[in-house]
Amino acid sequence: MTMIQAIRDGMDVAMSRDDTVLVYGEDVGYFGGVFRATQGLQEKYGHDRCFDSPISESGIVGTAIGMAANGMRPCVEIQFADYMYPAYDQITQEAARIRYRSNGDFTCPIVIRMPTGGGIFGGQTHSQSPEALFTHVAGLKVVVPCNPYDAKGLLITAIEDADPVIFLEPKRLYNGPFDGHYERPVTGWGKHPDGEVPEGHYTVPLGQAKVKRDGRDVTVLAYGTMVHVALAAAEDTGIDAEVIDLRTLLPYDLDAITASVRKTGRCVIVHEATLTSGFGAELAALVAEHCFYHLEAPVRRVAGWDTPYPHAQEWDYFPGPDRVGAALVQTMEA
Repeated sequence: MTMIQAIRDGMDVAMSRDDTVLVYGEDVGYFGGVFRATQGLQEKYGHDRCFDSPISESGIVGTAIGMAANGMRPCVEIQFADYMYPAYDQITQEAARIRYRSNGDFTCPIVIRMPTGGGIFGGQTHSQSPEALFTHVAGLKVVVPCNPYDAKGLLITAIEDADPVIFLEPKRLYNGPFDGHYERPVTGWGKHPDGEVPEGHYTVPLGQAKVKRDGRDVTVLAYGTMVHVALAAAEDTGIDAEVIDLRTLLPYDLDAITASVRKTGRCVIVHEATLTSGFGAELAALVAEHCFYHLEAPVRRVAGWDTPYPHAQEWDYFPGPDRVGAALVQTMEA
């Protein structure tokens, strides 16, 4: 399966098992979503459970919160993560706080799906990676899968969760893995092992990272598209890097992070979002706090530049394998 198909299958499985699960958003119903992630769901489940919303992100999330408080499980789509800002107040002040402010009388079992990241020449308003704006908010869970198998399993887990989950989908990975070598032919998920997606219901737990490449020289912490970039950088440089796919940013898997860094003694953190105040800063602080006496070199971060995402200079901004590989070499030489 492609990641698009796996995400659609995850929603299909959840809707078939629980009549309280419903899916909606801009162009989500008849059109099947701008990336076709919901294609066929309205035809299968009807207009009451898969439908189009007005062009109002605050309305999409606000109604989802009300539905969730009254026993439904909405899985809503924000067409691009860049469009979520009008809904930010609803997400952070309402959805994230309902359990706390009601002393547990209400929960908010909603999933907010958002295509995220660049690599498709979407420019500054279709390429942002806003995960750090959500990881800073108590009460939210934040998921970023990097392959179809995880995408389906994590999405089902998120839909079944009792609390709000921000589900960020790296759109450059929708139809195939991407390692940052933009000059090479595009490959699909068909021949990739993580493209093998079981039929039916299965879950991937939140808060469990996965070792994508064993190594002993340096740990690379990554998520989303950057997992594939990190794997390519390790291959290109010949450095024996251990690549950790975080999969979920909140809750994060501190045990997996510390076990790897204590083994290798070095750490490089990679994300596509801008560097300053990015989630990599939190990861670097965690590594320093828990692994300080094991470190043989300073922790390095490779990220997007502190600028809007440029259209014409897409690959200068995108943290590709050359930049990640250079950080690996510098870390080994430090």
